[in-house]
Parts: sequence; C-alpha cells; structure tokens
Amino acid sequence: MIKRLLGYGFESNVYLIIDEKIALIDTGTGFETKNLIKQTEEYTNKIDIIILTHEHLDHCGGAAALKEYFNAKIAMHEYGSAAVENGIFSEFFNARIEKTRVDIKLKGGEIIKLGEYELHVIHTPGHSMGSICLYEPNKKALFSGDTIFLDGGIGRTDFPGGNAALLKKSIEKLSKLDVKALYPGHGDYDEENGSLHIKLAMQSVNLL
Repeated sequence: MIKRLLGYGFESNVYLIIDEKIALIDTGTGFETKNLIKQTEEYTNKIDIIILTHEHLDHCGGAAALKEYFNAKIAMHEYGSAAVENGIFSEFFNARIEKTRVDIKLKGGEIIKLGEYELHVIHTPGHSMGSICLYEPNKKALFSGDTIFLDGGIGRTDFPGGNAALLKKSIEKLSKLDVKALYPGHGDYDEENGSLHIKLAMQSVNLL
C-alpha cells in the first residue's frame, strides 16, 4: 500500500509504503512533523526506514524528529548526507536542518527490500548532488523526488549543487525505465501514465 502524506505549501510529498517492512520516503520541512506523525499513525505505528530523496530542507527537515519518534533508520545518498548529519542552514527557508545520523549512505544501484516492494536506488544528480529516485519494477512505480514532476516539470538547478547538464543525463537515465506510476516530490501523482510525464520532462530538459 502506498499513501501520500503532507504535500501542501512548502511541504514535500511524503510517501508511506506499508509492506513487511514500512518505509517513509521524505519527511517534509519538519515544521509539520506533529501533523505528519498523526497522518502516519492513521495507517501504522511504526516506520522501519526513512528514505530521503535529497538533501533540501523541504524533504529532509523532519528526519531527525521522525527517526527518534519511530526508532527508524535513515537512508540517503552519500553526497547529501552531510546536510543531515551536520545540520546545514537553508537560506531559502531561513531554517536549519536538525542534525541526526544517516544510517545507510547510498551510492546508487542498491535494492531496498521491504517485502513485495523492492526499491531500486537510482542516483539522479542535477537538482542536487545527492538526489535519488526509487524504482519499483514489479509495480512499475517511480518515486522521482524533485527530478521529475507531472506534465513535464523538472527540478530547479539554480540551488547550490544544481547542474543542468547532470539533470539532463539523469532524466535520460529515467526515460529508459518502464514507468506506470509516477510519484513526484511535489504536486499530484499519476498511477497510470508515468512514462508520458517522463517523455515530457525530456522535452523540457532539452530546452535548458
């Protein structure tokens, strides 16, 4: 079961995957952690692993509090881990990420096995150096973070660590996947036409 939580205002979409093990993908800014815990506990009272798609505060700001509350492990790409472990200040949000340990530092290519769901980690730099996407081949589902959004939307590259050339290469990599369901880091998701949105993103990134 996949449930979207938060996803309003500056809060990223947070995806709850309930399987033999339970995963939370992203955590929002941390400003709405109490509400996120309440939403999560409508479905489950435990989280085994928190997977962060990248190191921007709107996706990882709640990681420390949620890790402590649920006694969960945190996984993210090694290139983004310093932001969480050192508590980097975000000028955009005028706030600091609360420090916590990253338990699993990813490189890309790993498979995070939850049970029926197996999340393949794809390193997709461009929006940030530590950006990852998660692909579930059985469901043909892609959790795209801020790399790709619906209707051809693509991640910004004007933040520190952003790189348009790398974003293009990352989206080209994703375009080779068979995607039915697309779950982006912000906005709506589409459980039927994911590959179409990736094709539109390819057109967008070619204009950069």
